[in-house]
Amino acid sequence: MESAGISFGVDIGGTGMKAAPVDLATGALAGDRLRIDTPRDSTPERLAGVVADLVRRHRWAGPIGVCMPTVVTHGMVRTAANIDESWIGVDAEQIFRETIGAPVNVLNDADAAGLAEMTWGAGRGRDGIVICLTFGTGIGSGMFVDGVLVPNTELGHLELDGYDAEKRAAASVRRRDGLGWAEWAERVDHYLRHLVTLFSPELIILGGGASKRPDKWVDRLDPGCELVVAALANDAGIAGAALAAPLVPSAADGQ
Repeated sequence: MESAGISFGVDIGGTGMKAAPVDLATGALAGDRLRIDTPRDSTPERLAGVVADLVRRHRWAGPIGVCMPTVVTHGMVRTAANIDESWIGVDAEQIFRETIGAPVNVLNDADAAGLAEMTWGAGRGRDGIVICLTFGTGIGSGMFVDGVLVPNTELGHLELDGYDAEKRAAASVRRRDGLGWAEWAERVDHYLRHLVTLFSPELIILGGGASKRPDKWVDRLDPGCELVVAALANDAGIAGAALAAPLVPSAADGQ
């Protein structure tokens, strides 16, 4: 399906790939949210095939936006922290476009989540420095200065106490290390305090899979700036990807 005011987004994560049509007026999903486990063999060809399957299952026939856990510049993948390293140097927009047969824009997953929150959610109308963090397999970051995205910040990879920060404070670490919510929240708070020291944000938006259980950990945080849970929760990546889908002029636009 495709209609005015509706776009389509795909969110590729380290553990799951999610897709849905999105109402661009509100950021709400305009259809079923389909999820497929990210293949262990997460090569470009394999993931492009899964994305094409998600698009077909929705019977979508227009442009799409795709977000990934990578640095993306002009459609090219520059890093691959939580997917196969064979993605590095690949023109993601080209491989998705050729596999799906439709125009595609690709961006970093946390940038997409941040765009959604700044457009429709917790960051709407906020000036100054706003950082949107996604706590999932890793820690993604989207940074905004007076509403303008600073792309590919990758603040989850800051060194903290000799570690890559996401190796100590991602949501997946809580399960990996058998941590209780309080102990994990202490690690998250330590990480957030480091971000506040470096960037002095006015607002930090907490998103990703862990945002589905804010009662378990958010009240334990006190990093020295305003905190708010992502309004779009774990659908922010899909919504932001849909927002970034290519605009295709209608016939009327050329008249």
